[in-house]
Amino acid sequence: MPSPALVRPRPVHRAADLLAAYLPGSFYFASARGSLLADGVRTTVRAGTGARARAAAEVLDAAAVSGVEEPVVVGAIGFRPDAEASLVVPAVVRRAGANSAADVPATSFDSARWAVTPRPGPERYADAVRRALELIGEGLLDKVVLARCLELVAGDRVAVPSLLARLVRADPAAHAFAVDVSAPGDLAPRTLVGASPELLVSRRGGAVTANPLAGSRPRVADEAENRRRIAELLASEKDRHEHAHVAAQVAEVLGGFCAELDVPAEPVVVGTPTMWHLSTRITGRLADPTDPGSSSLALAEALHPTPAVCGVPVAQARAAIAELEPEDRGYYAGLVGWTGLAGDGEWVVTIRSAEVCDRTVRLFAGAGVVAGSDPAAELAETSAKFRTLLRALGLEDAA
Repeated sequence: MPSPALVRPRPVHRAADLLAAYLPGSFYFASARGSLLADGVRTTVRAGTGARARAAAEVLDAAAVSGVEEPVVVGAIGFRPDAEASLVVPAVVRRAGANSAADVPATSFDSARWAVTPRPGPERYADAVRRALELIGEGLLDKVVLARCLELVAGDRVAVPSLLARLVRADPAAHAFAVDVSAPGDLAPRTLVGASPELLVSRRGGAVTANPLAGSRPRVADEAENRRRIAELLASEKDRHEHAHVAAQVAEVLGGFCAELDVPAEPVVVGTPTMWHLSTRITGRLADPTDPGSSSLALAEALHPTPAVCGVPVAQARAAIAELEPEDRGYYAGLVGWTGLAGDGEWVVTIRSAEVCDRTVRLFAGAGVVAGSDPAAELAETSAKFRTLLRALGLEDAA
């Protein structure tokens, strides 16, 4: 009688262990769906805008043929059509469940030795919002998202693992990530790190989910004031109009891939530790889940950029961003995540994020400008959105 085949048991990891094992150069991604830590590079995905999903499918097929079990492509794509991308098939992948704040040890940063430079300064940002309102008034735009940057320089090299751990501890429900995005000319490794509240698209079998966010209020310590702000946000014609642009575009794009699509008629309010957002959770079922053109990365490429980070119409909003923002966004407002051999995966919008290189941290935050926007209010909104990273760095009042 033949002996039964021996099967090596799969190692079982805890989410806290994967977070603790992260080092710069690794890829880390965590959400309510679970945690993923990847190391090494087996293959690099080399393709331009619109072609990355097909190139990813080809390298995943090749990896599977060569014997790689359950290969994935992981990484990040920048905001602009010609932006950088960092997409690879890693050599080693470990998975675990979702994070819990109780399992993440407390860490701290020395906040006494930071130099902070706003780019642009507050007045110039407010001027850019005024110019955007002129373009909207002239009928050239319906909406544009204008971002500003804070450049922070520390006295010593920034400890990215500690920053990532503090982001996870502050909001385990967020999509936490850390991606090596080093480029030629960098004097030290460069890491994209953040905790995004916004799911661009998730695919599991034939089921897809997107969760666009637009329309915001800062969260405060006083719960009565928070209830007032939530009610104000739900009643705000300006914020509901801004949100409707985003939800409609996401639904239109996904509708081209789905046989069924459910779009709630009304947004709800969801919270992070620092913000309240109008949210619409859109779900659907793919017409053909076996089509490589319906992979999670293909869906993400089709959706990017949503009006939540760019504007309406897209081409005109991109042009306005190029004219009015003095700093290149880089990976900010792009996408980060993973896709697997069968097309499943998860991609989030790269917000509440920073690029860290040695002692320098570059943060971005944006606000949607529509008819009726107030420059001072949009400036305040960007300051509130900076708080996620600034709080993790021990610099909450720096914005």
